[in-house]
Amino acid sequence: MPRRPGMSELAQAAGVSVATIDRLLNGRQAVAAATRAHVIDVAHRIGHPAAARLGAAGTAQLPEIRFGVVLHKQGQDFYKAFAQELHRAVAEVYWARPHLVLEFSASQAPSEMAALLRSMEGRCDVLAATAVNHPEVTAAVEDLNARGLRVFSLLSEFAPSVRAGYLGLDNLKVGRTAGWLMALTARQPGKVALFVGGHRWHGHELRESGFRSFLRECAPHLDVTDTMVNLETRQLTYEATLALAARHQDLRGVYVAGGGMEGAIAALRELRAAGRIALIVSALTPESRAGLAEGLVDMVIDTPLDRLCRALFQTMGDAALNRQAEARIGEIFLPPQLHVAESI
Repeated sequence: MPRRPGMSELAQAAGVSVATIDRLLNGRQAVAAATRAHVIDVAHRIGHPAAARLGAAGTAQLPEIRFGVVLHKQGQDFYKAFAQELHRAVAEVYWARPHLVLEFSASQAPSEMAALLRSMEGRCDVLAATAVNHPEVTAAVEDLNARGLRVFSLLSEFAPSVRAGYLGLDNLKVGRTAGWLMALTARQPGKVALFVGGHRWHGHELRESGFRSFLRECAPHLDVTDTMVNLETRQLTYEATLALAARHQDLRGVYVAGGGMEGAIAALRELRAAGRIALIVSALTPESRAGLAEGLVDMVIDTPLDRLCRALFQTMGDAALNRQAEARIGEIFLPPQLHVAESI
């Protein structure tokens, strides 16, 4: 007759310590309701006697959480990948009954984003978004906070005085990392171009600052041109890159700090500029992967979306389940993923 699973087997299957199982079974200390429900659910699945002993109904006892997320530009490869990772990560939430409420903003307009954020009230228990830093957006977050809905900023900081927390990369360091690689690849004196999505993207402003400061300190032979705003669009970036190359015969590099990199890749491909004009971009997509393989892209500074989404749901869940905790969480920085041609 096969031996019934013991405490160690239950702990291993549930991904918790034996001490937690002991506390749960013997009532020595309180165990979080979500952990208790998860352990009971696992006990049912593996046939551990704790299931009957604790007399619970498994996942039915887990708290229900509606996770609201607002992203930009549904058709862009980066945001498509972000949405896929959100769906994958929310399916892995075992400590609650999760529901993902995902919306997309079609533009960067602050008024549109502010309206979309307000529309999430009543549809979710906690909210995260990618948004520009603008008074209209800040006012919307203040209103939502007053009604008990906590809001987190993703990828680029917004409403810093009132948001619940920030999750993403350390954008100042990202900019300096881009500057470091540009200094390595563009050794001859000349011009370097920089694209941002818009001046209201706080993360892009920080990347610009880090990029410029590193080159001032360590590569004074490179002259950064006036920052170009591409609204994170392919066509604007394509046209501007061609114009820059025609105007500056000594163009040595291009850094696309946000979206729209597909236009820069297409322009350098048309100019046959592989190896002559360095290109640094900000997301690993099918097009940037192809650019790396062709020698058009020198490095991709990518956001680890899988880790970001898991951290996001854990952080948002903690906020939703502890509504009395009003303290701001601050910043959660994830290390970027650096990709070069030989690493893909």
